[in-house]
Amino acid sequence: MFINKMRDGKNNVCGGIVAEKRKEMKLSQRALAEKLQLLGLNIDKNAIQRVESGQRFVTDIELKYFAKALQLSYETLLDGSDG
Repeated sequence: MFINKMRDGKNNVCGGIVAEKRKEMKLSQRALAEKLQLLGLNIDKNAIQRVESGQRFVTDIELKYFAKALQLSYETLLDGSDG
């Protein structure tokens, strides 16, 4: 049976990287949500929290917006490389 989760039970691979970069940029979860909204992604602070904790899946569209808002490559968000 196929399970759509990581071995640690998380629903995404980018949440930790999002949290790390957000903190590095000195952004609150609310500020990141507002930045993403200005870019055109309808997301709120609670969704950011769930992404960062691995409780929420991240779509490819959302990944694109996270990369832009956090000034990261897709590869970095997906595997932590310098892409």
